[in-house]
Amino acid sequence: MRETPRPQGTAGGSRAAHPQPRSGRALAHTAGASGSGTPHRSDGRPPHTPRGARHTGQGDRPGTSPPVPGRSAFLLAGFATLAVLFALLTWQVVADGPLRRLDERVGGHLAGRGPQGVAQALADLGSMPVALPLLALALGYAVWRGARMDALIAAATMALVPALVVPLKIWTDRAGPLTTDTGYYPSGHTATAMVANGGAALLLARYTAPRRAWVMPAAAGVLTAATGTGLVLHGYHWPLDVLASGCLCGMLLLLSSTGMRRSSSRTPRRRTRPS
Repeated sequence: MRETPRPQGTAGGSRAAHPQPRSGRALAHTAGASGSGTPHRSDGRPPHTPRGARHTGQGDRPGTSPPVPGRSAFLLAGFATLAVLFALLTWQVVADGPLRRLDERVGGHLAGRGPQGVAQALADLGSMPVALPLLALALGYAVWRGARMDALIAAATMALVPALVVPLKIWTDRAGPLTTDTGYYPSGHTATAMVANGGAALLLARYTAPRRAWVMPAAAGVLTAATGTGLVLHGYHWPLDVLASGCLCGMLLLLSSTGMRRSSSRTPRRRTRPS
């Protein structure tokens, strides 16, 4: 910092005069306008702290991304549509309506069609020994990357599947295409495949490049559709059993996706040291 040079003493003075403060650059370090003593920068920017220049998100949390307009309304509309469709299908099955009779005619025609070995392999994609290890790998990866809350949400969603499907099977008491045993509505294999594959896709999508973000949901959809196709072609389930599971688990995945997005928005980004 430059100091004001001392003036040379005069012949008539016994000692030099005290240095006088210079105006201009030194004013940048004076007290603030309010007189509180808080230093201000000369260019009007906030003090030397990286958080001062950050924009806060919801709940004044630093580093959070702003909400996307219309996304909540879209999710709500999707959830409501799935709920109405699931209620309609369940009502037709329980009341032995015309949609159930059409479903049984179509399902009876499709059962046993195509290569049964392939149909069996596709149906097995929804079994717990196949679907749950896939979800477990995604859960472990998410925990390793620090997304513990997302992993917890996905695991809780998977735990809801038997809690919802089993009572519905008992209540509807629907027989299968090739057996008189009951408890086939909705399809448990389809539900297991959809939630396991969909949950894994949600967990891994955040670590995928934006231009490839569609790959994980598309793969989950293909695996779930293949499972449902194998179940119908092998005669394990009626088409409406599979479709109802898709509606029910679609609602679960929408809730899971919303919870993960909110969890991510509450997590502040890592702070970087100012250069």
